[in-house]
Amino acid sequence: MTDDILNEAAVAAAWDRDAALWTEEVRAGFDFYRELYTLSAFLDFMPSIAGQQVIDLGCGEGTNTRRFAQRGGMMTGIDLSREMIQRARQKEAEEPLGIAYEVGSFNELSPFADEQFDCALSTMALMDSPNFPSAMRAACRVLKPGGILCFSILHPCFITPALQWLTNEEGAYQGLLVGRYFEEAPFAERWRFGRRPATAKLVAYDEPFEVPRFPRTLSGYVNAITETGFRIVKMEEPRPSEKLAREHAWLNRWYQHAPLVLFISAVKA
Repeated sequence: MTDDILNEAAVAAAWDRDAALWTEEVRAGFDFYRELYTLSAFLDFMPSIAGQQVIDLGCGEGTNTRRFAQRGGMMTGIDLSREMIQRARQKEAEEPLGIAYEVGSFNELSPFADEQFDCALSTMALMDSPNFPSAMRAACRVLKPGGILCFSILHPCFITPALQWLTNEEGAYQGLLVGRYFEEAPFAERWRFGRRPATAKLVAYDEPFEVPRFPRTLSGYVNAITETGFRIVKMEEPRPSEKLAREHAWLNRWYQHAPLVLFISAVKA
């Protein structure tokens, strides 16, 4: 993947390649940030969706979509990756929750009618869009008047193209150094779930994920939301709980120094 041609086609191709390993590791519980920190905080932040028509933007292999369905939402998921959607549909066939899945772009939402949904949710996906304003326009179109958009992203002020943890001589975290905040050139990030048990035996290939990233400033996010016709009603920068911070040094650094994620909730005017 070359950084100078990163677009939606590159995003889809990357997640298609990553789908088998991603699904295996996520469903095995190896995404510890999600399991211990970010998803539980988002479930507390999001509105009640019981009995509502809800779309999950960038649903991936459907783990979070299923959590939303268990809260009573009548769920539809959309994702660019055919391989991810295939796995989501397979899980739905095995354990039905009434979820419909579509392959497509949340920058367009072309399979869906105007004012079809009561709520649009997205967890850690919208920051991977090469055109966030288009995603906001599409979400606004498919939401009913008064409909709610609620999403999580990596915090743009702290998860920048250049970041480094500062430690003392004993290795204790002292703070977070960030850089190149205003640089919005897309790039391909290569990483793994770093706390996967060393004894885990994987069926899929064992290589780093390769994920296109599209950095934006905080004002870029906020302005795209409000200029589309949404009114922001709530923002949150969640911390891990004190208990988790005491138990895990890798979570304590986010508790002490900076938020990893940003949550935004907005209402369609």
